[in-house]
This record gives sequence, C-alpha cells and structure tokens, in this order.
Amino acid sequence: MGGCGDYKHAMAMVGLQMGYAAVALLTRAAMLQGMSPRVLVVYRQAFATLAVAPVAYLSRRKSGGPSMGLRSFSLIFLASLIGIAINQNIYYEGLYLATSATASAMANLVPAITFVMASLVGLEKVNIRSLRSIGKIVGTLICVTGAIFMALLKGQKLLSAEALPDKSLFGADGGEHWLLGCLFLFGSACCWSIWLILQVPASASYPDHVSLSAWMCFFGALQSAVVTLFLEPDIETWTLHSSFELVCCLVVGIFGSGLSFFVQAWCIAQRGPLFSAMFNPLCTVIVTILAAPLLREEIYTGSLIGAVGVIGGLYIVLWGKAEDYQVKETDPIEEPLLSDESTNTTENNA
Repeated sequence: MGGCGDYKHAMAMVGLQMGYAAVALLTRAAMLQGMSPRVLVVYRQAFATLAVAPVAYLSRRKSGGPSMGLRSFSLIFLASLIGIAINQNIYYEGLYLATSATASAMANLVPAITFVMASLVGLEKVNIRSLRSIGKIVGTLICVTGAIFMALLKGQKLLSAEALPDKSLFGADGGEHWLLGCLFLFGSACCWSIWLILQVPASASYPDHVSLSAWMCFFGALQSAVVTLFLEPDIETWTLHSSFELVCCLVVGIFGSGLSFFVQAWCIAQRGPLFSAMFNPLCTVIVTILAAPLLREEIYTGSLIGAVGVIGGLYIVLWGKAEDYQVKETDPIEEPLLSDESTNTTENNA
C-alpha cells in the first residue's frame, strides 16, 4: 500500500539538506555581521553538547555501555581535534572568505578525498581491473578538477551584483579573498575525510555512537575554546551582540551538530549510506539559489562549471562504491568510511 510512508526517508533527507542549507546561510550571515568564526565554533559545539549529552546519558543509563579506556579517550580526543576544532575553524574561515555556495559545493569533495586517503592506508580496496574501481578513480579526478575550476577560474558573471538587491540583507558582502577561502575549504574537506577514517578505530574501541557523538562535541568545544582564547583574548569578542547571533548559534549547534546526527543515523540505518549521500548536492543547489538574493553573492561561470564537476564526480564515486554495499558479506572495516559523509559538513560542516 502506497502513502507518505514510502517516501519518509526521502522526505527526511530533503528536510535535512534544507536544514544544512539554512545552517550554511545563517553562519555566513552571522560572520558578515561581524561575529568571530572561532567564537561561533565554540558556541556551536557548546550548544550541541547540551543537546546531545542528555540523550546520551539517558540512553547509557537505560542500556548501559562500554567504559572509556585510554585508547578510546585518545581516539575520541584526536578525532575531535581534527574533525571539529581544526575542521570547523578553517571551514568557517573559508565560508567567509569565499561564498556559501562555494563552501557547500566543496563539501561534496569529501567522499573522493576519503577514498584516496582510505586507499593509501589500506582501508579501501582498489582493483584497476574493476570498472567500479576505475569509476572511483575517475570520479575523484573529476571532483578535484572541479574544485580547481571553482578556486582558480571564476569566469564571467552569470548573475552580477547589479541584478541583485542593492545591499545584502545581513550586512557586508565578504568573499573578497576567493582563492584563500577555497584553500581553507579544501583543507576542511581533508580534515573531515581524516575524521571519517578515524571513526573506524574510534567506533570499534567505543561502540556507543550517541555517547561518542556527545564526547566529540564536548571535546571539540573545549579545544576550540582554548584556540579562540589564545587567538582572540578580548572578552568582547565572545559577546553575542544581537538576538540573530544567538538564534544562529542555537540553530547551528542544536540542528547542525545535534538533531541532524539522529536523522542522519536513522536514514543510514534504514536505507544505507549511499542513499543518504545521494542527497548531498541538494544542499548546494538550495544554497546557491538563496545566497544570491539573501547574501548578495555573485554567480560565475567557472564556479558553476566547477560545482557541476564536483557533484558529477561525487555521483561517479558513489556509483563505484555501490558495489561494496551490494555484497552481503561486506568487510566491516570499510562501511563507516561513507556512512557519515553526508553530514555538513556541516557544519555540514555545513
């Protein structure tokens, strides 16, 4: 029997990508108003910890769970440092220096970069005689080429500032250091890929995923706070100057790093990681459409071609990866590598 139940997973993923798009636009808008990217990361993880920790506590109290040993602590701390503290700080710097549309498109590089890194450390099997493996390699090359196009070849304007509102709804325009911003965003994608690979030993050592998420948010908040206190000792920097900045921190923290985790995990458990990753480009499309009127971001031919290349390469990589999930007896060490790749990057990253 048909009905909305048949489409609930797709509807959930569409809603999730819309949420990620809102997070990307809100964070850039807050930074355009003058909010420090580093302070935003601290508040994001602090609110995320407050949102996830009670759920983790209740879940652990009800069903019990593994204790955290030195190995688990070290892996979680390292994953938090790379995947949250470093990743989100350079992501937000790139988001401000480039554009929200570019940041969203660059996030689609994660599966390709993860494939390369996982292959280098022996977690991903590559058979040059297999059409699927060739697809992964070709898709990765297309993704990287698209990213280079976005960074170096702006091209002509498809939508210039004259066709946009006279002033951004949220203040200054930003995006004045495009190349540097793209480099930051590429670095963020690399950090996120390393984080995904670290999930393999971290999840094996501490297999309580809800508690693992809570601990990562907590450690990420502490690590980011230390970095921010060192780089920006002025206490005034930590002040939220408007209700908009407060709402932004709440939404980005609770949804971007909290609620989205549960929706993502549910969809992956029900339909698999490839189904989830297929919806990634939707966030890029939404952000590109809304960023022009809301944030006065201009659209260039080179950037658009590069974004199409990144998205096209993503689907080729996913096609190559599909065989890994069609085989019933899948090597368990490989599955986590793509299981959370559609996260924002988000926040995500996004």
